[in-house]
Amino acid sequence: MPTQDRTFIRGRRHALAAAAAALLAGCGEQKPKAAFHAIDVTGATFGQGFALTDFNGQPRTLADYKGKVVALFFGFTQCPDACPTAMVKLAGIVKALGADAARLQVVFITVDPERDTPALLKEYVPTFDPSFVGLHGTPQQIAEVAKSYKAYYSKVKGSTPDSYTIDHSTFTYLYDPQGRLRLMARHEIPAKDLEADIRALLRG
Repeated sequence: MPTQDRTFIRGRRHALAAAAAALLAGCGEQKPKAAFHAIDVTGATFGQGFALTDFNGQPRTLADYKGKVVALFFGFTQCPDACPTAMVKLAGIVKALGADAARLQVVFITVDPERDTPALLKEYVPTFDPSFVGLHGTPQQIAEVAKSYKAYYSKVKGSTPDSYTIDHSTFTYLYDPQGRLRLMARHEIPAKDLEADIRALLRG
């Protein structure tokens, strides 16, 4: 093989090696995607917000909590298990966050607007943590908000008209500080995993 051909081939190999090294280096500089424990729904078109009223009579939307991680849960005050369990878990995370707790807002939306009056929500929700907010609305408003989140709830008849219970989905919806829906946490998620996800969202 002529000398100039060998020189050309060696030069081409060096150029390809340099290009490959630069590509790998560029990939290494990219910020790794966070590995979440909850279901990553980043970019979802559902769950884009709400317009309801808190237990103090103040109109509330998701935009009110921009700058914070929002943990949103649909439930009702007479729920025997799932709701208090979820609220206790979130209250424990608030305590574990220490100074960062001020950057987490827990929002409880009732799916029982007929019985969960503002006064009852004000008595129930803050017992888990004073920072927690309870929201209510008309039955139609609640139905529309739940539908927009793909959240399920249905009355289960009791022995009297007022003794019904409610079957409902138990996801916790997590928003990042920019107000974007990022995660849906199953009810069974361990507290330490949910806390880790919330910390990851706080870091941005």
